[in-house]
Amino acid sequence: MVVPACALLVAGLAFAVDHVWKPWPEPLPLILVVWTGAVLVAACLAAARLRAGRWPSRVLNVVLALVVLGSALAATNAFFGFYPTSRAVLDVLANSRVDLDDAAPPASSVLEVPAGGKLADVWVKPADLPEKGTVSEAEIPGGFTARPAWIYLPPAYAATPRPRLPVVVLLAGQPGSPRDWYDAGRLTDNLDAFARGHDGLAPVVVVADQLGTATANPLCLDSRLGRAETYLARDVPAWIERRLTVDERREAWTVAGLSQGGTCALQLAVRAPEVYGNFIDLSGQREPSLGTRAETVKAAFDGDEAAFARVNPLDVLARERFPRTAGVIVAGSGDSTYRQADAEVFQACRDAGMDVRWRELPGGHDWNVWRPGLYDSLPWLAERTGLSR
Repeated sequence: MVVPACALLVAGLAFAVDHVWKPWPEPLPLILVVWTGAVLVAACLAAARLRAGRWPSRVLNVVLALVVLGSALAATNAFFGFYPTSRAVLDVLANSRVDLDDAAPPASSVLEVPAGGKLADVWVKPADLPEKGTVSEAEIPGGFTARPAWIYLPPAYAATPRPRLPVVVLLAGQPGSPRDWYDAGRLTDNLDAFARGHDGLAPVVVVADQLGTATANPLCLDSRLGRAETYLARDVPAWIERRLTVDERREAWTVAGLSQGGTCALQLAVRAPEVYGNFIDLSGQREPSLGTRAETVKAAFDGDEAAFARVNPLDVLARERFPRTAGVIVAGSGDSTYRQADAEVFQACRDAGMDVRWRELPGGHDWNVWRPGLYDSLPWLAERTGLSR
């Protein structure tokens, strides 16, 4: 009776999540549903046998239930690729963040780059430059209730005179948080490695919050669901320029994200091209979505299809051209949900005059694609933003 009862309970839970609550547009992965059922069965059997048998048998049952739980966590992590190493798991417990006032005091002098030149042409690595960058948290105020942003400053930010560095506004997926790019994305390790190969130079990376909460989805739009677009297109850039020493040219600004954050990156590339000259769309959706287009339009625009079409990126790309915008679109070869959508987005960007590149990597809709998708794009980005000759 235990197994059928647990199966029925898990099936009901999956139905409630996918069709009633619907916190994200994709259905729950089958592997997650199966392992949830296995853990529930193991827990129920262990609990039922706690009253029977001797203590060694009771302890064994508990241990076996914990083994099933551990196996479920390991299998789920392998599926999503969230923690690539055991060190990544342990780093969750560490706190290496630095107060932003300490990491980014006002610059006493700024390294100037001649008009039309590149930072890499005038940069000379100081002998006392730190080997690693810093990570800080900061509240970015605006008309959207966002969680604190996570900010990476490369070693070059500590130099005097300080260079004006390019900016990457980076977005996580949904469900998710800005911290995901540091835990699962290993952002600090990879950006420090990039900096070591470029005499301490790397972009300033601000992982902003486009969601508000882990399961919310305001669609990166200004709508009934919030003013997420204005926050990311106006409030966040204004704060960065006011608080940090950065290159303010649009060519030096990139917006990037994964999954829902990738969709958001594309949206900002076409809705705020005067701010973001570059974008990286990692496994993004075809369009902002809460499930179906009808559900999305109803929730965000009270059923007004024309209002949605005015801001939907594929509709914008069909009626406008963007010859000064460049981007990279990354898809997982095994991503049955979004790989075809990403191909459609790529073609629409090309047709609109963008300088776009297509990258297809082994993997599905997971961090095994998103990590290399971002970091393998850094040489391209460095050339565009002046970090390499």
